[in-house]
Amino acid sequence: MSLITVDNISVGYGANTVLRNVSLTIEPGEILTVVGPNGSGKTTLLRALIGAVRPAKGQIKHAADLRIGYVPQKLHIDPTLPMTVERCLRLTGGTSRAACAQALEQAGVPALSKRQMSDLSGGQFQRVLLARALLSDPEILVLDEPTQGLDQHGISDFYALIARVREALGCAVLMVS
Repeated sequence: MSLITVDNISVGYGANTVLRNVSLTIEPGEILTVVGPNGSGKTTLLRALIGAVRPAKGQIKHAADLRIGYVPQKLHIDPTLPMTVERCLRLTGGTSRAACAQALEQAGVPALSKRQMSDLSGGQFQRVLLARALLSDPEILVLDEPTQGLDQHGISDFYALIARVREALGCAVLMVS
């Protein structure tokens, strides 16, 4: 059974239609990369898939009890807010320290749990966001331009990490690039 089926959706903001008649299917274990110029609706598509935006037309079907791990394009955290990586990972509640440690290990940054979020480099920050997405043991990992702001070496390392995570979890990957 498909994880996500998108049937002829259109999404707009006010009078501006951003996506028109988009259809796709995401199967277990599949890798799908959405590529396009700025402003073409890539992020809007991801937001519709995770339920943050409602299509004006068409429908999106998820497999029953689908677990989605989402890594946003950017996340602003006030640098004056004293928040450790572990605290950031546990914000949703019910997440154990052991689960946080395991997710940070999977994301390749096991030593960051006590670091302040505001002190992280761009690459470390992205890996923490990935760790946060991994806490749900996702069947599909949705990444919105996860390498934005990383240097070439950082980009290469991050893509290799995603491949290892996919292999370990057996999850599908949907990525905007």
